[in-house]
Amino acid sequence: MEVAKLTDVTRVYKIGEVETRALNGVSLSINSGEFTSLVGPSGSGKTTLLQLIGCLDQPTSGKVVINGKETTNLNRNQRADLRKGTIGFVFQFFALIPTLTAYENVEMPLLLNGKNLAERKQRVMELLEAVDVVNRAHHRPDQLSGGQQQRIAVARALATDPKLILADEPTANLDSENGKQVMDIMKRLNKDTGVTFVFATHDSRVISYAERVVTLEDGLIVKDSAK
Repeated sequence: MEVAKLTDVTRVYKIGEVETRALNGVSLSINSGEFTSLVGPSGSGKTTLLQLIGCLDQPTSGKVVINGKETTNLNRNQRADLRKGTIGFVFQFFALIPTLTAYENVEMPLLLNGKNLAERKQRVMELLEAVDVVNRAHHRPDQLSGGQQQRIAVARALATDPKLILADEPTANLDSENGKQVMDIMKRLNKDTGVTFVFATHDSRVISYAERVVTLEDGLIVKDSAK
């Protein structure tokens, strides 16, 4: 089953009289359960592509379908509703709420989705255990290492049981050992739960874990290879 399908997508940014074509007619399908990396040099279009899949942006032309729903004509609130139940995000800089504990950061999406206390507690503890940070549940982000923060970010992304996790340079701010641990956890969660992961990355460590590598240059897909 396809969780994301983009057809002949372009994205043009215009500042004054200057136009920048970030994507130039990209078509791509992502199937359920994939563990895929989007790679390419800076300016190749991989982050723009990730943002379109995540409904954080809209294409200038072309069609984007996420989990069977065309997103191209959705307004901002409709895109937010689609993201809330379908897509989880893992960011380069962790993006945890600094005043909340690890437990509370993972709990936040469940609160927003109206889950009751018992459901929230069960789900949060399951996820903290899955990413091996139960013993840090009541620590704030400034009391945690970068690797621990990113594990919590992964747990938060999974909180609402999304179909798709999008990760933008998830290891860029981690040392080699922490980067490996985070990728091992995400790979295991992919195998255990079937959730789809798509990464935008420069990191050869991340690319080595991918089962499919989509290479972009100048806003075009120039190679799409499965391992």
